[in-house]
Amino acid sequence: MSLPLAQTLSLSRYLLAQRLRRRRRYPVVLMLEPLFRCNLTCAGCGKVQYPTHLLRTEMPAQTCLEAAAECGAPIVSIAGGEPLLHPEIRRIVDGLIAQKRWVYLCSNGVLLEDAVEEGRFEPNKRLSFLLHLDGSGEEHDRSVCRAGVYDRVMAGIRAAVKKGHRVTTSTTLYQTSNPRRVRELFDELMEVGVEGMTLSAGYDFPTAADQKAFLRRQETQRLFRAVLSNRSRSWRFNQSPLFLEFLMGLRDYECSPWSNPTYNLFGWQIPCFFLQDGYVDTFRELIEETPWQEYGRASGNPRCQSCMVHIGYEGAATQHMLSLKGLALTLRALARGRYIDPGQQAILEAWEKPARREAARSDGPGAAEPASGAPAAVTAATAPADLAATVATCSPAEPSKSL
Repeated sequence: MSLPLAQTLSLSRYLLAQRLRRRRRYPVVLMLEPLFRCNLTCAGCGKVQYPTHLLRTEMPAQTCLEAAAECGAPIVSIAGGEPLLHPEIRRIVDGLIAQKRWVYLCSNGVLLEDAVEEGRFEPNKRLSFLLHLDGSGEEHDRSVCRAGVYDRVMAGIRAAVKKGHRVTTSTTLYQTSNPRRVRELFDELMEVGVEGMTLSAGYDFPTAADQKAFLRRQETQRLFRAVLSNRSRSWRFNQSPLFLEFLMGLRDYECSPWSNPTYNLFGWQIPCFFLQDGYVDTFRELIEETPWQEYGRASGNPRCQSCMVHIGYEGAATQHMLSLKGLALTLRALARGRYIDPGQQAILEAWEKPARREAARSDGPGAAEPASGAPAAVTAATAPADLAATVATCSPAEPSKSL
């Protein structure tokens, strides 16, 4: 992991304290959503389809700080929506830092360069900008349904690094992701001074505009095997090496959604950032009254069967690292370094070939899987050849007008 030493020690102390107290469920990262409004309408997003009056609503800074104090998680990820649109975002960030929390300010990067150049934020070891990038160049622009965004994000990254800010990135992979281009993106991010990268598979939001882009579990494992095998030694990830092995299909975990609780305009969301089965007023209610046995792959809940998202599984991998066996596996994973895989090239080539048959998209017993290692069909509908076609097919009918 590429976390700074001070953050690593702080997080380790917190995790060990929870283990000594024999706490089974505890938060590690608070997902704080102070607004839903955004200046992009990405194809895979399920957060910007709210009514206009909700998109114009913002959580007061004091409410954000009280939620963080109530939860007690050492890390706060400020998500949305686009947090840089919040008029009190500086007060929120400064307040969380004053609470001695490690803050990740998530952003699509469109406004980052201006924010940095205007001095809206001071460099701080507890603050990291977490930029959303799903591919290089047009691949990312297709993902966010707007041309030119990739170049703006990279300009923002360079400006932030130059000013001395910590910069990390978040990459979500979909059916339409090109593993070769993702690997090229990682090389470029390392070259411009990004501290570390985070990865996740896209969750199939039922309200997202492009429902055909989401991966099933075995497809996810193939794609991440293609991306992460034979990796460059220069790549740095802000995630547990055991979680990355989980994405590659090398080990398995059960979901631990309580490790990444979500607080937004409606309250504490049950059970996680992606599923919205209700809300409660207090964090204690969330932890003690949520029927956790009804969620996760082992529960049989159909909405959880394809999920391999970091919000549910990074916490499980982190908990595993605290055991002697988990520590040994972590050291072995670090020693493996590049994850040499002779079969990677065949997967890369197969992934890029036009689909020649329909593949069953199921993880159940007997599910058909492409013998070559290719994913299920990628058609013109799921991967348009040009950006204009993508924007035409994935933009919601009523994008947010309050930008």
